[in-house]
Amino acid sequence: MGADSAFELDRKAAVRRYAQHCSAYRRPSLWKSSFQIGSTLLPLLALAALIVWLANQAPWLAVALTLPLGGLVVRCFIIQHDCGHGSYFTSRTANDAVGRAMSLITFTPYMLWRRAHAQHHATSGNLDKRGAGDIKTLTVSEYLALDRFARFRYRIYRNPAFLFLVGVPGFFMILQRLPWGHPLSPRECWKSVVGLDLAILFVFGLLAAMIGLKALVILVVPTLIVASVIGGWLFFIQHQFENTLWDEKKEWDFQVAAVHGSSFYDLPAVLRWFTGNIGFHHIHHLNSMVPNYRLQECMADLPELATINRMTFLDSLKCARLTLWDEETRTMIRFNQLQA
Repeated sequence: MGADSAFELDRKAAVRRYAQHCSAYRRPSLWKSSFQIGSTLLPLLALAALIVWLANQAPWLAVALTLPLGGLVVRCFIIQHDCGHGSYFTSRTANDAVGRAMSLITFTPYMLWRRAHAQHHATSGNLDKRGAGDIKTLTVSEYLALDRFARFRYRIYRNPAFLFLVGVPGFFMILQRLPWGHPLSPRECWKSVVGLDLAILFVFGLLAAMIGLKALVILVVPTLIVASVIGGWLFFIQHQFENTLWDEKKEWDFQVAAVHGSSFYDLPAVLRWFTGNIGFHHIHHLNSMVPNYRLQECMADLPELATINRMTFLDSLKCARLTLWDEETRTMIRFNQLQA
């Protein structure tokens, strides 16, 4: 047996052991789920009320307060995310009800996102099944095969300023209002997307009548931009790092890709709170039925998990320029590395 084969067998054996460990943390707690909802919505509503009150008196202060409000929207998204996985409550009815309610805050169609995100989990790290709920990533050979204009478009798409300040907010605020351009057919998207759009028009139309259009715009638009940029960055850094893992279908292994193709984003405690522990992403991909509030406990009971793809916030900033999967070095590289 070759050294590479032995390494793969050892890695798979370790991953199977991790999977067995994580399965013990699957069961949600009704009390913890309910407390998390309350500890998210109460400060969100209080902060929103303060922003509305300040909108006509100190609009710049009101806009500044949308930064923590955007963080609370991200926390709402994590709750919606767990409901979509069916991991937040034991009841599917409860998961769907809370997930749909959170979608009015996150502006993300619940059923569409649930199905698209399930595809992302089922194909993450598979080079032959890219495009379902992920950030477009080309291999070096695919990029070199493009014509000059196609290369230019990909460079614009992967430019951090465009990706995070234009692309991500545009996707969450505009493209998610349309049933086209998703990994599912428009017919499958229609009910979820249009249903949420109508609900948004109704709820926020009533709110505009109560607080005025100016206050509503100050409350909603900057908050959604902040939340989408944070959410987009989190999604990027969860899989776009130097030593991530991509394999062709014949070599791809779901559990190995889950652990070694996802990062452990080791954030400070306050940021872990706002992001609902989604930084423990390798554990989440290995077992998406573990509720977000049990991910840290799961890692604490098997410290070996903390050594896999660990990344601090400062480390993560270096990943923003990674753009291509190099099949030879099996790492993500930057455009200037390709030129060199």
